Amino acid sequence: MSQSLEETALTKVKRGPNRASYDKDLALDILDAALMCHVGQTKDGQVFVTPTSHWREGDYFYWHAHSKARNVKGPIDEPEKVCINVSLLDGLVLARSAMHHSVNYRSVTLFGVPELIEDKEEKVRQFKLFLDKVSPGRWETLRPVNEQEIKATGVVRIKIEEASVKMRAEPPIDDPEDNYWPVWAGVMPLEKHWGKLQKDPIQNQDYPEPTAPNAA
Repeated sequence: MSQSLEETALTKVKRGPNRASYDKDLALDILDAALMCHVGQTKDGQVFVTPTSHWREGDYFYWHAHSKARNVKGPIDEPEKVCINVSLLDGLVLARSAMHHSVNYRSVTLFGVPELIEDKEEKVRQFKLFLDKVSPGRWETLRPVNEQEIKATGVVRIKIEEASVKMRAEPPIDDPEDNYWPVWAGVMPLEKHWGKLQKDPIQNQDYPEPTAPNAA
């Protein structure tokens, strides 16, 4: 049985509630499919939004940055609840009027107070989980991380509990009187695939090509 996310004053979707979901499994699928998130936080009354890559293990959502970066260090030095959004664009919805054009998408918004991962072995384990998401099996082929890299990289996490999903996956919804307007209407899907690999120009020897992550 699927679990439900915590519906709070922050996570309750008020605009377009018919597109909201608090199904945890659905949220986890979206988080796993996406490669980037946006971390929102405040400092001295100013809002900052920082894009970064993320990954998940169990009920925890992780991200990383330089150990002194604002989106890692800030909410740890002064504990505060951050807001994180993950979005996937699935297609353009072309209607019969400009007003009813839209997009098909999947998104998750999460809230939580970040927790710093300080244990060295656990940080390295999380590095591997992140690389396995980016390119499965690549970690074992790389030069091992060194002490300086471990120290310079901050890893934080929040528990996936106070969150909500919002999504759209449907054709255009026009005003009934426009349904026979003489123009093409429908969905222009965004096909997701990775292009041809571009080898580093300084590499003068061929090696096995990396595995790409699953397309979102």
